[in-house]
Amino acid sequence: MSLPASPTGARGPRPSAAQQQVLDRISAQRERLSARKAQRLAARALADGGQMPGADAPLVQRLAWFTREHPVAVAALAGAALIAGPRRMVRWVGVALPLILRLRGR
Repeated sequence: MSLPASPTGARGPRPSAAQQQVLDRISAQRERLSARKAQRLAARALADGGQMPGADAPLVQRLAWFTREHPVAVAALAGAALIAGPRRMVRWVGVALPLILRLRGR
C-alpha cells in the first residue's frame, strides 16, 4: 500500500535551520572527499602508467617499477636471500657489485 501524498509534496518535516546547516556541511564534505578521491586516483593512474622508467630515472624508481611488474621474481629473490643467510649474501654482493658497477660504467 502506498502512503497518501502530502499536499506540499514533501516527505517529512523540514529540517530546522541548525539541522540544515549540518546537512549542508555534510554535503560539502562529501563533495570534497569525492573530489580528493578522484584526484588521488588520477595521480595514481598517471604515476602507474606501467611504462618502464628511463635509464636516467633514479635507481629507487626503477626498483619500485620492477617490484610492481615482477612480484614473483622479487619474492623468489627474497626467499633465496633468507635461505642463504647473511654471510653468503655479503659474499655474493662482494662479488657481484664490482661486476655491476663495471657494466654500469659503460
